[in-house]
Amino acid sequence: MNSILRYTGAFVLLVVLQLLIFNNIEFSGYVNPYVYVMFILILPVSIPSWILLLLGFLTGFVIDIFTGTMGVHTFATVLAGFVRPWVLSLNVTAEAAEGDMSPSSSRSGLRWFFIYTVTVVLVHHLALFFVELFSLKHFFHTLLRVLLSTAVTTFFILLFDFIRPHR
Repeated sequence: MNSILRYTGAFVLLVVLQLLIFNNIEFSGYVNPYVYVMFILILPVSIPSWILLLLGFLTGFVIDIFTGTMGVHTFATVLAGFVRPWVLSLNVTAEAAEGDMSPSSSRSGLRWFFIYTVTVVLVHHLALFFVELFSLKHFFHTLLRVLLSTAVTTFFILLFDFIRPHR
């Protein structure tokens, strides 16, 4: 019950921060931080895949409702939830995969958490920006947006990981 409240609080906090602060940050049309992806990143390692996909759908759907983007965030967040177990299987050791472990830099090390975060955020941003544009006409411009936004989003996620309470 305590973990449900903790994750519900994290969901609400990240969505509110995204909608009120981070949606208003845009540097030269290239950098758009999407910190709400952190919710998918911090869910327990042992969470069943169907719940992960359902929570990914819910997260993206809420963002889409409030931003009027008609499914773009939903698609990208479900895809991020879909690749997350694969990324974890490449990097999580047997002792780190215990029970309700939530991935974090304090538990698994900064290097591991950084690689994990960059990978999932990059997949999310590739899907988000290319589906949003729905064209390869401006491929390199969009790729630059993806890379810069991934860097800034990763920076904020790492910052939030340092200040969040870990259990």
